[in-house]
Amino acid sequence: MSLTNVYHLRRVADTSAKSCLICYKPSTSVLITPDNKDFFYVCPAHLQDRHFCSPIVDTEADAKRQKEEAMAKEIEKVKQEYEEKQKRKKEKAKESSKDEKDKDKEKNNSKDKDKADSDSKANDEKERDEKIESIKTGTDTKTDNGSRIFALHKTFYQMRIDRLRGIERAKKNQERMKNPSLFPSVPSREL
Repeated sequence: MSLTNVYHLRRVADTSAKSCLICYKPSTSVLITPDNKDFFYVCPAHLQDRHFCSPIVDTEADAKRQKEEAMAKEIEKVKQEYEEKQKRKKEKAKESSKDEKDKDKEKNNSKDKDKADSDSKANDEKERDEKIESIKTGTDTKTDNGSRIFALHKTFYQMRIDRLRGIERAKKNQERMKNPSLFPSVPSREL
């Protein structure tokens, strides 16, 4: 029986909490092997203990985290560009409003422009929001800074192997006990 020393961290509901392997306090964190052969409950504090287990660096998760950071920077850049664009539009609107005050005929046109400006402003905001949403949907909103894959240290790993071997031995003994040919037969009386 081979058991790999790779355990994935999983969370369970608060109602399903069971005692920690180390301190026996209720815990919702479970370490489980990828092939589901072995699992046990452990407190999150014990996962930080360097004498219990060590995290396995997940390059995929690191790449994903870096991608999320790059997306956040891009979102900030888009926001800044939008704000600068709005400032320029306001300045142009102020300049055009001064020119419009001088001319009475353009007052009617300015009302139409104000409506058009407010419409274009609303459209710009919609475009900005859509762009931000499209960027956000490309990334996962889940941010978990801790490692999710661990390797147990030598003594704890050996303890898990011994436990599984003991369970296997107990099953074999139960099967043997059910087999009637295991027991000796009653001696026959021969004279």
